Amino acid sequence: MDAQQIVTNRLIEKLEEGVVPWRMPWNGTGVARRWVVDKPYRGLNAMILPPGEYASLKQIKEAGGRVKKEELKNWYMSVYWHWFKVKVGDAGVEDGSDDEANYKKMAKPYYYRVYEINKQCEGLASKVDQTEKLDFNPVEEAEKLLAAYKDKPRIQYGPGGAYYMAIFDFINMPKKEDFHSVEEFYSTIFHELVHSTGSISRLKREGVVDPTKFGSEKYAKEELVAEMGASMICVMAGLDTTDLQENSASYINGWLQKLKGDKKFIFSAASQAQAAVDYMTGVSHEEEPVPA
Repeated sequence: MDAQQIVTNRLIEKLEEGVVPWRMPWNGTGVARRWVVDKPYRGLNAMILPPGEYASLKQIKEAGGRVKKEELKNWYMSVYWHWFKVKVGDAGVEDGSDDEANYKKMAKPYYYRVYEINKQCEGLASKVDQTEKLDFNPVEEAEKLLAAYKDKPRIQYGPGGAYYMAIFDFINMPKKEDFHSVEEFYSTIFHELVHSTGSISRLKREGVVDPTKFGSEKYAKEELVAEMGASMICVMAGLDTTDLQENSASYINGWLQKLKGDKKFIFSAASQAQAAVDYMTGVSHEEEPVPA
């Protein structure tokens, strides 16, 4: 079974348990991190791994640590992409040509077994600076993330629901006091802002640029991109979105059908969600070849 199917099956299991995996919890430790390089996981890994610091068995041994015997079978899965080039076609292309125009970049997912170094291992020290947790204000962090989106669309607060109108590059939002909680407010506005990154002047996502009917395949994927992206940003701000109202049976069943029908669906949506978050926060990211 390939990595895409394994990850999809795990997410299906979570949904069948009534857990929406892209609604990530906040428990004061932040997001899941790659222990060796001391960087947060991105994209899909940020959703399938609980908060903590992770390393592969090989990395743990090389660092002088060990996995507790009783924890060896309780591994977590980390997905990484192997990037390679394939020739675009043989017409007019000489063998051995290194011309970049003759090749396209592709990626294949693989998975590694990883362990949380604080709970499952011995002989390793955490790299998380505990002092960073002091005086942490989620609302202030959320406002900083809103401000980081330099070319965001115009936002109007007033009557009507929350929506992004691509043709006018405009977001309508209910007033803050109309929401049940600050988590609900920021989750909603980040959801609409993620939609806006797909505009023709930004990332040109199909679900935003092309006319999309409610319930269509493109609509469903764009909604998942916005859901995942908003959740990623809420975790960055320290906002817990796990208890919001979208965890309804019909909502969960809808995503179950999509995942069961296409093992690539979640990978593509997660990749686009991460690209949207990078765009909003001004992050330039290159592929990291280091697994785990």
